[in-house]
Amino acid sequence: MTELLYQTDSYLKEFDAIVSAAFPDEKAVALDRSAFYPGGGGQPNDVGKLAGLNVVKAKKVGNDVLHILDGDLPAVGTTVRGMIDWDRRYKLMRTHTAMHILCGTVFRDYGALVTGGDMEPLKGRMDFEFERLQKELVSVIEAAVNVEVQARRDVRVQILPREEAFQIPDLIRTKINLLPEEIQQVRTVELIGLDLQADGGTHVKNTSEVGFIRVVDYKSKGAANKRIYVEVQDS
Repeated sequence: MTELLYQTDSYLKEFDAIVSAAFPDEKAVALDRSAFYPGGGGQPNDVGKLAGLNVVKAKKVGNDVLHILDGDLPAVGTTVRGMIDWDRRYKLMRTHTAMHILCGTVFRDYGALVTGGDMEPLKGRMDFEFERLQKELVSVIEAAVNVEVQARRDVRVQILPREEAFQIPDLIRTKINLLPEEIQQVRTVELIGLDLQADGGTHVKNTSEVGFIRVVDYKSKGAANKRIYVEVQDS
């Protein structure tokens, strides 16, 4: 079982770990602990270095994070150093927090639930249960989310027992609850004063780190499903 270091410290760039298993057919190893985010919730997996080799992909398999490498696998039981591609990771952290700002603002102002989403470094899209979405409203949403960036809201991460977590009103902002029943510890991400959701990804510590959120496009994906595209800029 891999200890998920990124869950409690998104800013951890390097770490030491022990190789707990090797999978030659997949060119992958599992570690006793890892800071590599394995992807999920619309956020791509981390890449970087492990034992001097390129980590071309990280993925969750059961309770382990597998690190797919581009060279000869280190032996089971050896200690290795992992290094996150920090430039890419930090861009994804800014983007993921931006998506929560968008989600929290739209939910607060319009009560619209999320029906889907995806992101890559500094850009993403989110689908909402909107019946109508016009250019004028998109401009209002863009202004509102950037007010929340400038509000310098702290971002707080907690890991709670499932029963306690599900006592939080509106914890699940997606149309469908995607948390399997077997998950007994729920990680929550709170933009204090704006948004509180169950979430497994990496985030910045304060909304001021996000930068300017620009709404670059919007589309209708159905009678009650509207898509908003955003880009994150330095200013």
